[in-house]
Amino acid sequence: MSAAPGHAPSTIDSASTSRIGRRLHWATLLLAGSLLTACVTSPSPTSTDSARFDPTSLIKGGPIPGSQGYPTLAPLLRRVTPAVVNITVDSRIPREEHPFLDDPDFRHFLDRMGLPVPEIDPAERRRSQGSGIIVDAARGYVMTNDHLLKDATRIQVTLKDRRTFEARRLGADSGSDLAILEIPPVSLRPLPLGDSDRLEVGDFVVAIGNPFGLGQTATLGIVSAVGRSGVGGSRLGKLIQTDASINPGNSGGPLVNLAGEVVGINTALIGPTGGNVGIGFAVPSNRARAALRAVTGRH
Repeated sequence: MSAAPGHAPSTIDSASTSRIGRRLHWATLLLAGSLLTACVTSPSPTSTDSARFDPTSLIKGGPIPGSQGYPTLAPLLRRVTPAVVNITVDSRIPREEHPFLDDPDFRHFLDRMGLPVPEIDPAERRRSQGSGIIVDAARGYVMTNDHLLKDATRIQVTLKDRRTFEARRLGADSGSDLAILEIPPVSLRPLPLGDSDRLEVGDFVVAIGNPFGLGQTATLGIVSAVGRSGVGGSRLGKLIQTDASINPGNSGGPLVNLAGEVVGINTALIGPTGGNVGIGFAVPSNRARAALRAVTGRH
């Protein structure tokens, strides 16, 4: 084999290639084994390491241990949810004018053809569903959204234990879109109204309600903003914004902090199809307390 001028000849035989390959193979195996040994024999986290990140510290006020020792909100929800109710409203709303049946020429045509003119009920029957909270069990006071009760002919309140009561509307505060219903007294722990002025962005909250009529549902989120205005044409005043899932049917349900206090009454959402996109709103509990006082005189 001739070499280029000024260069030594280069020769590589198959035996040399085989020896180099075997050495690389064993080196790779030794490296993999040492890494695996390090992973298996690595010491368990010390108390100092554990102190660096305690997952239970994510829950304000300390850990809420579950049956497996993991953080859980189950004890909180067991205490709170019995006072959250489903509300069913039957209503009659004016029906829109029929484009043909109200036309004299069309009615004359039907008469000439010997056909009867259909009779249409001028009012349309509608059933809607929402949520509410028991704020005074001894008096049977239930708080919900007033818009849910518009044109109501019948209001029913269903408790978590499936008991159902006929309810009557005592009154409402139009500025906060909150209404008070009355049902027979019940033996339940009412939900306390917390101090919404103490809320901060980032506080954990739970929204509880009856989305899409599915039944009682809880969703977890945080306070995204406080004092949010301009929602509903500003008629609702300053609201709490949250990313806890709020959907149709959640109206009137509570927004609860991790102490089990109602800090807001869910009232509105923003979404292109009427569903949740992580932007929901609640009336602050301090305004709800004022509405309760105005309607019932309760302090």
